[in-house]
Amino acid sequence: MSESTLSEILSAIDSADAKTTVTQQWMQGRAAFGGLGAAMAATGMRNALPEGKSMRSLMVSFVGPIPAEEVTVKSELMREGKNVSQVTSRIMAGDNICLHASAAFGSARDTKTASPVAEYKPEPRDSVPVLDASQRKLPPFIGNFDVHWTGGGIPLSGTGDRRLGQWVRHATDMSAFPLEKIIAIGDIPPPIMMAHYTHPVRTSSLSWSLEFVKPAEEVESDWFYLDYTLDAAAGGYCQQSGMIFSEDGELVALSRQCMTYFE
Repeated sequence: MSESTLSEILSAIDSADAKTTVTQQWMQGRAAFGGLGAAMAATGMRNALPEGKSMRSLMVSFVGPIPAEEVTVKSELMREGKNVSQVTSRIMAGDNICLHASAAFGSARDTKTASPVAEYKPEPRDSVPVLDASQRKLPPFIGNFDVHWTGGGIPLSGTGDRRLGQWVRHATDMSAFPLEKIIAIGDIPPPIMMAHYTHPVRTSSLSWSLEFVKPAEEVESDWFYLDYTLDAAAGGYCQQSGMIFSEDGELVALSRQCMTYFE
């Protein structure tokens, strides 16, 4: 099976019920990268919309591993309102549901505004070299991105960090998919709880939500800065939240994720 870029995988999803193929370079262990699955679902949901609206919020449940094979993306319009549309999507491997997502798409209206208050203090991107997937024990999907890990939270470092910072961009052109470009990048940070260990631990995502502060199609940046924080962890479940900034410091989206970890 030849490898495919993210744009190629998404381009095959040309209807609300479509098939596409996940290739090995997008895997992390036995499952495909969660950001890929969320991006695939978003493409399917856009195809289910009768008219273009901006995604305002995305909610993803990681039901089971997405395998490296042909999968089906089934999307359905739940409600079409004047301002807001609700859409759902499932990724199926045969008869098995791998991922379930729902999203709210909404048009803009003239209203009073409250500008986001978010501290933007990124470490210099070139303060560390780009991650080299061939030189480190990294999951294959990392090779599809340029990642400068500048802000701690290194897995298995034993530092106990509760924060990480990363500069990230796609290694290939994603200009045709501005929404999916941001969604895929938003899921790159691993569980920050892994920085509390020095020996391998198994982790997986249960659920993830992403809220867009600015419509994705209005974001021109290719580089994004991810500032993520571990909020809590106990009993094998951890919660972390994050902010996604454009290169010029504009807050683009807010992330919230629940993950499991197994000693």
